[in-house]
Amino acid sequence: MANGQVSSTSDMIDYFIAFFLPPVGVFLKRGLNADFVINILLTILGWIPGVIHAWWVIGKSKRSYITHS
Repeated sequence: MANGQVSSTSDMIDYFIAFFLPPVGVFLKRGLNADFVINILLTILGWIPGVIHAWWVIGKSKRSYITHS
């Protein structure tokens, strides 16, 4: 939540999924790309590095917000 932006409900669901299955959380947010492969390798090395990376990816991914004027 950079720049004071609040996470959406879908982000919170992604964080929850990433807590238990980090590669799935990254896949849902970014698809099949380098982040997904990196997360699988980090999760194999240890569950905690995989979770930290997944939360970082979810937090840094682009969000689309609807602004009400």
